Amino acid sequence: MVTGTEILTGRVSDRNGPWLAEQLRLLGVDVGSVVVVGDRPGDLRAALRFLGAGGMDLVLTTGGLGPTADDLTAEVVGDAQGRPSAVDPDLEQRIAAVVARLMARRNWRVDPAATAAGVRKQARVPAGATVLEPVGTAPGLVVPVADGRSGPPVVVLPGPPSELQGMWPAAVDAAPVRAVLAGAQELRQETVRLWGTPESELAATLRRVDDELGGLEVTTCLRDGELEIVTRFPPSAEPAYRGLVAALQGDFGDTLFSVGPTVDDLVADALADRDRTIATGESCTAGLLSARLTARPGSSTWVLGGVASYADTAKEQLLGVPAATLAEHGAVSPEVALALAAGARRRFGADVGVGITGIAGPGGGTAGKPVGTVHLAAIGPEGRLTRSLVLPGSRDAVRQRTTTVALHLLRQLLLGGPPA
Repeated sequence: MVTGTEILTGRVSDRNGPWLAEQLRLLGVDVGSVVVVGDRPGDLRAALRFLGAGGMDLVLTTGGLGPTADDLTAEVVGDAQGRPSAVDPDLEQRIAAVVARLMARRNWRVDPAATAAGVRKQARVPAGATVLEPVGTAPGLVVPVADGRSGPPVVVLPGPPSELQGMWPAAVDAAPVRAVLAGAQELRQETVRLWGTPESELAATLRRVDDELGGLEVTTCLRDGELEIVTRFPPSAEPAYRGLVAALQGDFGDTLFSVGPTVDDLVADALADRDRTIATGESCTAGLLSARLTARPGSSTWVLGGVASYADTAKEQLLGVPAATLAEHGAVSPEVALALAAGARRRFGADVGVGITGIAGPGGGTAGKPVGTVHLAAIGPEGRLTRSLVLPGSRDAVRQRTTTVALHLLRQLLLGGPPA
């Protein structure tokens, strides 16, 4: 259960639910539901009743553990489990010490009475609960159901992802959680990735082999032209999974580009393994490709730099795109994409150069060059590749999809495989 009106209304994205789902999967625990609720006591109680009645072995909550009036999770969970809350004096002292150090480090002026009230609120613990020591200022809790009642234990975790993740090992080690995990079995997860295959074609293959997929949970997701087939299964279903992969390789050998790694990882590994360096010249994506290339630790070994060359003057002066090329073909053209790639390669002394130019919209399109028109080029020791296309969607969608196409162009240049 993810709590917080700011998450429910979309002002803040939920980072905890997906992270916890993967951590639980690694422990052999399948996630049945992720419920997002606001900071209203009635909604919190209703969500806990729903989760407790669903046959779950374990319930986790995130958020609502701070010192303010809307931080209600700990007390509501205690009441739902039949365990009334009271202040733990020793915990109150430990939290007060943490808060004092934090205030001194930040040089904040504080109201001692208000601070003490906030500390006291965070030190309220349901009877019989296990306290998880604070990583920030809020302790976590593991609250078993009271004697005479039925239901799963509830793990109460803080909302800030860094605090939650820091507290996770202690939560897993708590006795009620260990008791639940003792019955867990390994749950494997594997991903096959296709480039440019419609979901309808994949659906036909899955229907054909459906009788052979016993024990497999297969889900698919189409994102920016990539079709992911994610399969979860116990070790006993390994033969069925191998059969699925064989079927996918047989039907989609021309579009299957990975059994595991993302295109970002494939490109990064290819650059590192081949001792290649890369530089970018981006117009409509304005550095999004550079950001993805440098997201991986150690990327400074192969990424030399990039230029976000929006204006024609920047294309000319920073990357050496000839004024005559711009005048004859326009800034959004295959010729300029090639010139940007060559200019980035030359400017940074890189082995590989990438050029991107296009019209992301919502304005700027013409009949001959509508919004979504994009031209890409990649040049390296292996040769050169270009790609021109018209992408649908919003400005953000066009920019993100263009970046993905650029990575596949690099994958094709460096490794071969399905064309970009």
